[in-house]
Amino acid sequence: MSSAQAGDEIRERDRVLVEAVRGGDREAFSELVSHYQRVAYSVAFSVTGTHEEAQDAAQEAFVVALERLDECRQPERFGGWFLTIVRTRALNLDRRERLRDTEALPRGLASEVPSPEDWAERVELRSRLSEAVGELSNAQREIVLLHDLHGWKGREVAEHLGIAHGTVRAQLHAARRKLRGILREGTVEATVADPADQERVI
Repeated sequence: MSSAQAGDEIRERDRVLVEAVRGGDREAFSELVSHYQRVAYSVAFSVTGTHEEAQDAAQEAFVVALERLDECRQPERFGGWFLTIVRTRALNLDRRERLRDTEALPRGLASEVPSPEDWAERVELRSRLSEAVGELSNAQREIVLLHDLHGWKGREVAEHLGIAHGTVRAQLHAARRKLRGILREGTVEATVADPADQERVI
């Protein structure tokens, strides 16, 4: 199966499930959750940097998505719409936690806390990376997050997505190249794996 065919199948699957949920089928939403819980966690983790906050953000995002599902104008593009919600919830949660941590520190340690400008820069860098990942196709996004962030091997990704191992390698290479192009002007570029390591995808 080609990557284009895989992408078409995912879009058709999402369209059917979203329309089913709108019709009152709660089991259909459970299916959407099962399809996107890993990538939702990965996107949230790329923003928050902690396991607990990433889990909370992903869970909140699913609740918001269910409440606002009628706002998803293109059901076949549910993945991109939903991951935008994930990034927003993760950013909001990250800001709340940073503020809470700063307020809880004793006065004597205040000088050790990064300045608001430093926090803003870190949030901006994470936001830019998340946005860049969001510009990938659904298939590329899931491959990058599962392989580069979640630590899955290429063959595991291929089996999970139901595509050939060679397709995973090609899509990962293309996705990394696209990310570098998007982030070329920023310092986030250094966090994206070098396309030359495509040969190390196993």
